[in-house]
Amino acid sequence: MKNVHLVITDLFLPKDIVSEVCADLHLPALEKMLARGASTKPLVLSSVEGSARTGEGGSLENLLCELFGVPCQTSVPIAPISAAFDGLGEGCWLRADPVHLRLQREQLVLLPDVAISADEAAQMCASLNLHFAGQGMEFFAPHPQRWYLKLDRVPNIETVPLSQVAGRNVHGLLPKGGEAMRWHQSFNEIQMLLFAHPVNEAREARGELPVNSVWLWGGGCTENLLPQKAYDCASSDEVLAEMFAAAAGIPFAGWPEQWNGSLTLALSQREREFSSDGRQLLVWSGLRAALQRGDLAAWRDALQGFETGYAQPLWQALRSGRIAQLQTDILGGDGGRRVSLTRGDAWACWRRTKPLEKYSQA
Repeated sequence: MKNVHLVITDLFLPKDIVSEVCADLHLPALEKMLARGASTKPLVLSSVEGSARTGEGGSLENLLCELFGVPCQTSVPIAPISAAFDGLGEGCWLRADPVHLRLQREQLVLLPDVAISADEAAQMCASLNLHFAGQGMEFFAPHPQRWYLKLDRVPNIETVPLSQVAGRNVHGLLPKGGEAMRWHQSFNEIQMLLFAHPVNEAREARGELPVNSVWLWGGGCTENLLPQKAYDCASSDEVLAEMFAAAAGIPFAGWPEQWNGSLTLALSQREREFSSDGRQLLVWSGLRAALQRGDLAAWRDALQGFETGYAQPLWQALRSGRIAQLQTDILGGDGGRRVSLTRGDAWACWRRTKPLEKYSQA
């Protein structure tokens, strides 16, 4: 009988806006899922140097490493996993994703996901490689929004995932550790080179955001990583989950509008048979984009769609016994939480539900 592991990002909003945004939301299935299971709060994830990272419920990068048995040392080693996914092969890698840094008063705020073309990315990486020639650093851009830095070894620095820096002041979030000063210098050199780059001059002339920096994070070496095959199938709207599924060799499907137990809409017949039992991983980040751009109406719409397409069918499957266990990990906000539900929990009517906003206010 199937076990489902559901991961949701950015469900719990900041306390100063949650009451207004969540007013009149109708989420009966999701609220029962939160109320009736065994709950762990805050959700504690293993972090670098063996300590516990709770923070804002932890990062999705950190959680996926934990779920797939990938050890974290000085950083969550996303770069070698995503480099393999993007066809770059083995080696020691850092992500060096293109970003825009905007000066706002005394803060330098990072804006990710700058829309650039493959040709623009290639031109800028070529200039970076010319500048850093002979220093054991080589830039690659197999995807316009995913750049990489290949190194002879993993540097002694602790980095912060790009998702945790988006929209924030980068001061205090730059690399830390024994080699931090060297990488701060490289960071400054990269900014100076990109600031005057012809590609950015052309972009600004067209009224487009320039790529005036990169964000370095997620270092690791391919040979040190062997993601475990912890699930029988996975589905997500987040490419990071697809990368881990590919590295672990498990069937993956994109995010359909409605949950179905065997992913029959997306997998081949062989994979459907393989995934009809066992553990299914569902990773949903559909609330993140709306929250980052401040579109709270879109956040509400996305959550209401999730209630209809996922929370309700999952709840009914649990009550009917088609699912043996449903574990939900919620990341972000002030209330990272893990909730484990069995069929018996689903019928525990004496465990009273409460509105979603109460979890953010607790």
